[in-house]
Amino acid sequence: MAANRGMVAGSHNRNEFVMIRNDGDAPAPGKEVKGTVGQACQICGDTVGVSATGDVFVACNECAFPVCRPCYEYERKDGVKCCPQCKTRYKRLKGSPRVPGDEEEEDVDDLDNEFNYKQGNGKGPEWQGEDIDLSSSSRHEPHHRIPRLTSGQQMSGEIPDASPDRHSIRSPTSSYVDPSVPVPVRIVDPSKDLNSYGLNSVDWKERVESWRVKQDKNMMQVTNKYPDARGGGGDMEGTGSNGEDMQMVDDARLPLSRIVPIPANQLNLYRIVIILRLIILCFFFQYRVSHPVRDAYGLWLVSVICEIWFALSWLLDQFPKWYPINRETYLDRLALRYDREGEPSQLCPIDIFVSTVDPLKEPPLITANTVLSILAVDYPVDKVSCYVSDDGSAMLTFESLSETAEFARKWVPFCKKHNIEPRAPEFYFQQKIDYLKDKIQPSFVKERRAMKREYEEFKIRINALVAKAQKVPEEGWTMADGTAWPGNNPRDHPGMIQVFLGHSGGLDTDGNELPRLVYVSREKRPGFQHHKKAGAMNALIRVSAVLTNGAYLLNVDCDHYFNSSKALREAMCFMMDPALGRKTCYVQFPQRFDGIDLHDRYANRNIVFFDINMKGLDGIQGPMYVGTGCCFNRQALYGYDPVLTEADLEPNIVVKSCCGGRKKKSKSYMDNKNRMMKRTESSAPIFNMEDIEEGIG
Repeated sequence: MAANRGMVAGSHNRNEFVMIRNDGDAPAPGKEVKGTVGQACQICGDTVGVSATGDVFVACNECAFPVCRPCYEYERKDGVKCCPQCKTRYKRLKGSPRVPGDEEEEDVDDLDNEFNYKQGNGKGPEWQGEDIDLSSSSRHEPHHRIPRLTSGQQMSGEIPDASPDRHSIRSPTSSYVDPSVPVPVRIVDPSKDLNSYGLNSVDWKERVESWRVKQDKNMMQVTNKYPDARGGGGDMEGTGSNGEDMQMVDDARLPLSRIVPIPANQLNLYRIVIILRLIILCFFFQYRVSHPVRDAYGLWLVSVICEIWFALSWLLDQFPKWYPINRETYLDRLALRYDREGEPSQLCPIDIFVSTVDPLKEPPLITANTVLSILAVDYPVDKVSCYVSDDGSAMLTFESLSETAEFARKWVPFCKKHNIEPRAPEFYFQQKIDYLKDKIQPSFVKERRAMKREYEEFKIRINALVAKAQKVPEEGWTMADGTAWPGNNPRDHPGMIQVFLGHSGGLDTDGNELPRLVYVSREKRPGFQHHKKAGAMNALIRVSAVLTNGAYLLNVDCDHYFNSSKALREAMCFMMDPALGRKTCYVQFPQRFDGIDLHDRYANRNIVFFDINMKGLDGIQGPMYVGTGCCFNRQALYGYDPVLTEADLEPNIVVKSCCGGRKKKSKSYMDNKNRMMKRTESSAPIFNMEDIEEGIG
């Protein structure tokens, strides 16, 4: 090929394929190549070009989406390997190198180009045509994804008839640079606008930056959220505002939580005391064993056994206290990764279970405060669902929950507007603090007084319902339409489900949606074991799987409210962590009680359990489940049936008759096998945590 044949250029602004030449015998610029009119690459803007046979190049045989050969090669090597329009995987065309995933071919007429990436035969790709100048020395330069301009001099290689006042643009014709293959260099006329060549445009920069983003699969969606990082007028070198966005992307890659060990100077003294006690205990047992009581040998032996048992229990109690740890979460990283402002939230939905039994022993006002603290939580409203389990099927609980739903329309927007903590109204208005601290809105005092008045009226209505429930009618309770209440018999009644709030329900006073609030009373029949709270939890899991099917579950007792509106986000820092999320079964929150007498010497057992024992267990293998305040992974609660061996499938027959024993065994074997197959075919939905992580990552 002659080096003075010029170059080929194209533009998405002009539907033409231009050959630029420097010699005087060249045809007039602007002459269109046959078959290329109207075929502009929809990725980079250049013309599609022609194939080795002279026809218009077609990358996708399914939809014929116009894509040029360089973009086709790049997509196959480093891109998604699929057509942007029909999503069909690109097949290897003649003259293209093979990439992983290509189908096996029986033809042997294109072996040189098929394994071009691996062997490199020193020849340029045939599809570049004879009108493209190939530089022999430009192959030694590093390959850049972003086209760059070199002003006033040639970029590399020997280009005859190219004057020094011209610019040269290095064109990335493929994603892989073989040292033995020369790299094409385009000569650009400086008197023309670069946009006429399809370069230096916004579309081209966006495409180049999207290629860069695809290299980091785990952070693909996070990086795509920053418009400045795509090159739309942004800083392509990572400085300025674009550099700040890239720093935010780096922060989003960091872990969402960390372990904070207790300082050694606070633990060493206690550890020394444990070791000293253990040494003294060993000397004590050595003395007890070496000095038996001859006159009462049996009593001595029993006392030694009891002392060994108490020593063992003491030793087991010291293990959790040996290495306690604290955990710290990063809510800002969680928001940066999954809940960026102005974009749809990618936080996982959570179903919250509130369990209650007898409204006369568990006051409905306390249950209402727990529900209100859940509805006002700092979490996307479309991803929070509150299920109240009434295991006593009491009409008082149903009516009080209806009143709570009405009051929540006013309480929830008030809490979110003024950032109220805690968001249980009974405990918020009882606080002896300066409620004007950090409140800068002038309307806060007026709105707080009005809200307190509304809450006092709400309490009056709840107390009136409680007073009414003291006298049960002989014929049982009746609803507003005159029909009998289905739960008049708490031990024999059908299942009841009532949705009070939700996406299709009423809105709050500001016109915004509220979290879903559902009343559930499971079916009960005489003669069946209902397993109390555990059975109620199982019923809530089944009901929530049909209605909302949240990826995570959190259960609380009716008298445990949320003292922090960001509790759910704290739990998601562990559940949705890319490194720890797949291994985390549940997150246990500690409990705190209000109104405890500080002078009571026995009131500190709760503090010792949660602040010492539970933190120590967390340092060993993880805390235990205490029955409330725990966020579960739904998949972990579903579980799987155990794998049965051949020995388990053998019929349990001790004595077998000689006649027909083999038939009975065969029949029983098949029955057990069929029973096992039915057990293993579980209808419960199973989540794939890898898909969840990729979808939200």
